[in-house]
Amino acid sequence: MAGSPDTGLTGCWSVYDETVIKISKSKFVREPEAVLVVCFVWKDIMSDFKAIESIAEKCGFTEYGYVRIDHLKYYPDIRKICEGNTCRNYGSCWACPPAVGTLEECKNRVEQYDNMMLFTKKYETKNSFDIKGMMRGLKDFKKLADSFHEELKPCLSDFMLLSNEGCGRCKECTYPDEPCRFPDLLHHSLEGYGFLVNDLAKEANVKYNNGQNTVTYFGALLFNTEKK
Repeated sequence: MAGSPDTGLTGCWSVYDETVIKISKSKFVREPEAVLVVCFVWKDIMSDFKAIESIAEKCGFTEYGYVRIDHLKYYPDIRKICEGNTCRNYGSCWACPPAVGTLEECKNRVEQYDNMMLFTKKYETKNSFDIKGMMRGLKDFKKLADSFHEELKPCLSDFMLLSNEGCGRCKECTYPDEPCRFPDLLHHSLEGYGFLVNDLAKEANVKYNNGQNTVTYFGALLFNTEKK
């Protein structure tokens, strides 16, 4: 595990820290009833985080950590790299640009959520030219992301998963002629949203590079925990 969660409750601290409960940027409350309510909300939210982290560990991810939504940067240059189509996914599937929408649309989609968990999986390779090993790792990572998605359903009612490049769920994608066959299982590309993954790894305090003869794949969980 790495990083620390941003619960979206600015300045809301547990009474066990022996601090004054702060429920807004400017208002402190000392009434027992207000303290009790905030404490219960805090406990519920931290319980959600623990459940999510337990699922991530069960799925076998190497590391995970948290990135603040208001720290995210959407780089047009990353989208231009996508347009270069070195991965051969641009314009060929629903998981990648331009199908995922403009950067502004991606940003608006992300900002519907309060939290981001970045998760990784490290795979061993024979050497830096072991393309087959890298592709096996990518295929396995996609399966892990699918398992994570299914395991999260009882825990979260409002979430979105981003994964590594492409999709690969279908032998031939319906893009752009027909809608996605499995829209509820569609995991957009992390890079397709204009994210510099190295930046995300630094903030989440997870390794971007796991050393010689390894490849590391990244995904992200966007979710809400506040009780509406």
